Amino acid sequence: MKIIKTGDFQESLKDILAYIARDKKSASIQFNRDLNKKIKDIKDFPFMYRKSYYFDDEYIRDLTHKGYSIPYSVNLEESCISIIGITKYKNRLR
Repeated sequence: MKIIKTGDFQESLKDILAYIARDKKSASIQFNRDLNKKIKDIKDFPFMYRKSYYFDDEYIRDLTHKGYSIPYSVNLEESCISIIGITKYKNRLR
């Protein structure tokens, strides 16, 4: 499956990484590295995470990482996964 990172996700992630880096740059780098590994892993198991808290759709799941929720959409017909956004768990998406 192909993974597509939306503009909203990339913009929000950039803000989060900048915020973490203000305190400790190495923590920001590690956060990004670990998150990218989890995102890569969903290619093989797209339904491994629970149904989304934010959307009422079986094909939208929530990857969780260090207190953040990363909703993603699975499109089986097009064989792709779209990373929708990233937010603190149970906060509203942008």
